[in-house]
Amino acid sequence: MTPLGLKKIQDELQHLLHIERPQIVKTVSWAAALGDRSENADYIYGKRRLREIDSRIRFLQKRLDNIDVVDPATVKSDKISFGATVTIEDEEGKAATYQIVGADEFNVSEGKISWQSPLAKSLIGKKVGDEVIVNRPKGNSTVIVTGIKYI
Repeated sequence: MTPLGLKKIQDELQHLLHIERPQIVKTVSWAAALGDRSENADYIYGKRRLREIDSRIRFLQKRLDNIDVVDPATVKSDKISFGATVTIEDEEGKAATYQIVGADEFNVSEGKISWQSPLAKSLIGKKVGDEVIVNRPKGNSTVIVTGIKYI
């Protein structure tokens, strides 16, 4: 995971622990004090949301315990690896730039692809000028690596 991905997970965890969960606990406590819980929507949905939040908190804590952080700025390589920002050109001459990131931080609209994606798997280990065959669901295509940066 990149340092930015780590920060996003830490920020989400802090938000859930210190803002969202306390608000839901307050709502559920208020609703429970009203009496009959069987028909109390605030209580029922609050308890459901509290379970969802607690599940997400456990997931994030486990992720934080088991991740390796790789700072792309420290990588010195002429080959594509995790964290690289890669510029490629397709068969029609259209250029695209992607950063290879962890599975938790991918966002194609921001140009961030998971290292597990077919494109990233095809690119890893390649150099500028290499021609790469990418296995895509709608068929194979060929791209040329035109740039590699670690920022």
